[in-house]
Amino acid sequence: MFFVDTLEFEGLGNRSYLAGGPDAAVAIDPPRDIDQVIAAAARRGVRIAYVAETHVHNDYITGGLELARVTGARYLVPAGARVAFARTPVADGDTVAVDEGLTLRAIATPGHTPHHTAYALAEDGRGVAAFTGGSLLIGSVGRPDLVEPRLTEQLARAQHASAHRLADELDDEVPVLPTHGFGSFCSSSQAEGDATTIGKERETNDALTLDVDTFVAQMLAGLDDVPAYYAHMGPANAAGPAPLDLTPPRRADGGEIAARLAAGEWVVDLRSRMAFAEGHVAGSFNFEGDGKLATYLAWLIPWGKPVTLLADTPRQVADAQRELARVGIDRPAAAATGDPAGWVRAGERLASFPRARFADLARVRERGDDVVVLDVRRNSERAGGFIDGSVHIPIHELHGRIGAVPEGTVWVHCAAGMRAAIAASLLDAAGRDVVAVDDDFTAADQAGLPLTRPGRTG
Repeated sequence: MFFVDTLEFEGLGNRSYLAGGPDAAVAIDPPRDIDQVIAAAARRGVRIAYVAETHVHNDYITGGLELARVTGARYLVPAGARVAFARTPVADGDTVAVDEGLTLRAIATPGHTPHHTAYALAEDGRGVAAFTGGSLLIGSVGRPDLVEPRLTEQLARAQHASAHRLADELDDEVPVLPTHGFGSFCSSSQAEGDATTIGKERETNDALTLDVDTFVAQMLAGLDDVPAYYAHMGPANAAGPAPLDLTPPRRADGGEIAARLAAGEWVVDLRSRMAFAEGHVAGSFNFEGDGKLATYLAWLIPWGKPVTLLADTPRQVADAQRELARVGIDRPAAAATGDPAGWVRAGERLASFPRARFADLARVRERGDDVVVLDVRRNSERAGGFIDGSVHIPIHELHGRIGAVPEGTVWVHCAAGMRAAIAASLLDAAGRDVVAVDDDFTAADQAGLPLTRPGRTG
């Protein structure tokens, strides 16, 4: 009897899989922290015979090479992928026996990348799972614009064809198990739900319900910003990632933290945005550890800049260290935990700034106070409506454009509060007076703030 175990990585919006039989298994698109895959195999009592990549990933560092080395598994990588390490190249139609009666077949599915390959798992000749990587997702497909701008339309058309090939070759009841699409920016759009089948996708996925020209036009019109760190992921994966070191970083005191800030390094406070606003090291940045830490920190930080982590507990530091390593931010320079009063030098005080709701902003504007409203949502979000008179700088551009924020007290908001907290910390570190709006954007309308809704008339 076969099994499929799902390893979910909510911060990056990705999944990896371990699938096999009584004795052996294959790991699909494993994360860099391979201990999780090894533990899953140990729970099943199986050996990892194969490690399979659907593509050279653009959004995270793979653990495939190291997992294959540690376990002795054969490392299956699409033949068209240019990599600098030894592997077993797989081409369309290649099949391997994972366990008795259990086979894995490679299906060329270009689109997310030119070499993308999906894998169909069959038990005694009956299809039981399709590992679709970044091709067919839940209600969507992987975005085609991460490789080369000149190839985007060509790859979008290939995505349409690949989705149809999967639907044509696999039975309706076969589960579709993608790597991307659970909040990942590798997805061309976000859909609800966390489980699907070929049959469900046949009925609901635009790639399978629209003609190719309409599908491509809609997809290309809906593509959003690409996280800056993606530019580093593909080359790192093609070169072969180094083994992961998750040993705890050195402990820093207030003097060292101050020195690192003075040197232009990043000091990142992982605590909740409420705790950060109440008291923090001046000059530090707030990226909540339980938010999309890896995505936004890796997106904003100058690549290679040393990072010191501040947190309530060593566990928070360890969790963040693991999350950041998945996107190539290795070995924090230092860390400190416990009482924030111990993170500053003797005689120094913690900095703070106020938090508010949209109703508070409405009252301030009604009084006629001259304030700056800064919207840090993405372009696609702002297109759905924005506060009249607000300044728009997406969060991933703010660090380099703080000088473009008008003078005055800045009331900064996003869609729900997390990105506003990041932005408030950036502005606070730059010496600006700031108020972090910690509220859902739907409350702006309810508070009576005048909104502009592009594209709506009457």
